[in-house]
Amino acid sequence: MAAGIGWRERGELGTIGRGGALNVATLQFWFEFASTYSYPAAARVERTAAQAGVHVEWRPFLLGPIFRSQGWNDSPFNIYPTKGRYMWRDLERVCAKYEIPFHKPTQFPRNGLLAARVACLAADQPWCAEFVRAVYRANFAADQDIGAVETIASILDQLGQPVRQVLDTAQSPENKERLRAQNDAATGLGIFGAPTFVAGSELFWGNDRLEDALAWCSRGAV
Repeated sequence: MAAGIGWRERGELGTIGRGGALNVATLQFWFEFASTYSYPAAARVERTAAQAGVHVEWRPFLLGPIFRSQGWNDSPFNIYPTKGRYMWRDLERVCAKYEIPFHKPTQFPRNGLLAARVACLAADQPWCAEFVRAVYRANFAADQDIGAVETIASILDQLGQPVRQVLDTAQSPENKERLRAQNDAATGLGIFGAPTFVAGSELFWGNDRLEDALAWCSRGAV
């Protein structure tokens, strides 16, 4: 199935609900732009979900507040160097497996706040998925500073979006509050890391749990 086939074209795999309405299974994809394993997850979630007939909801959030609530002031991969060394080598293997370009960033973690605000603003827009993937490639393949306005502006321009309008709206008080509310929702769901997939009331943590999450969705439209 081509990656461009959207969930609406694959409604035959949904279920018929009350009144004849079609219920399409939905998977929430919670991701953080500084998260290493969210990179391969973002690269493959849309295609893999489309093949399963599942609609993806893109849910950016910030790990910083969640880590601080656990007593961490940095990524656990920096706090625990042995774990960090393993993670970088494992991420290399994962990216090679899925033929995803990878270059270890010279700075980790990078500030993904602006990118998260843009993604939060664009979550229901058709260009959101490609924006998310482009930000991850900038960070983990091109070693660019995704915290820089210039980097995000360049990505928006490449996607044909009105750069100044998008950036101004993303930085508006209303959209900042939208991202804060999304972070509160992540905490309420019990999310503690990224990527996390939410299928109904079930949480699946980690890139390697994507297929399990989609299988759970396939048991019935959730």
